[in-house]
Amino acid sequence: MVPLLLVLLLVLLLFGAGFAVKILWWVAVAVLILWLIGFVARPKSGSGRWYRW
Repeated sequence: MVPLLLVLLLVLLLFGAGFAVKILWWVAVAVLILWLIGFVARPKSGSGRWYRW
């Protein structure tokens, strides 16, 4: 019974980690798209940087 519970716990952990990694990939893609839009649409005057830092 204990090995079965350990296997089920391991499956749940791996599924949860995989789901979290998939969400992080989507967040990274969204940030990259926003960065590219800001890079293309940056103002011509000033230092040319569209971000503050």
